[in-house]
Amino acid sequence: MSIRAWTQADIAQISEIERRCFADAWSVVAFEDILKYPMHHSFLVEREGKILGYACLLVLFEDAEIENIAVDLPYRRQGIGRKLMEEMHEKAKSLGAKRCLLEVRVSNISAISLYEKYGYEKYGVRKRYYPDGEDAFVMQKRL
Repeated sequence: MSIRAWTQADIAQISEIERRCFADAWSVVAFEDILKYPMHHSFLVEREGKILGYACLLVLFEDAEIENIAVDLPYRRQGIGRKLMEEMHEKAKSLGAKRCLLEVRVSNISAISLYEKYGYEKYGVRKRYYPDGEDAFVMQKRL
């Protein structure tokens, strides 16, 4: 298993995983946009050329924000989410970020549990944040 930044050639496979994992999946264009701006940092975990999970991080000065993280369904509970989280935290710290933020559906208990395991705390609520009207917890962690 290895971790690296994604490239344009990876976006089709990442997009397929995104659609399997999320009802409000990012578009291909959204993934392509990550590659255009230096404040965005992409990560993927692969084994033998197959992408198992991916994430992206936005770093602006002292704040970092996890914009997206997903592990394909058959590969969950194998430490891939942990590997992605640790890699993003290290990157954020190396770029001078002092805290990391994220939004998560209030119903996504498994993701909330993962984030709490890494020291994230609920910071606030964004009402009707998702297209279907569900609220999001805003969570943060000091780096």
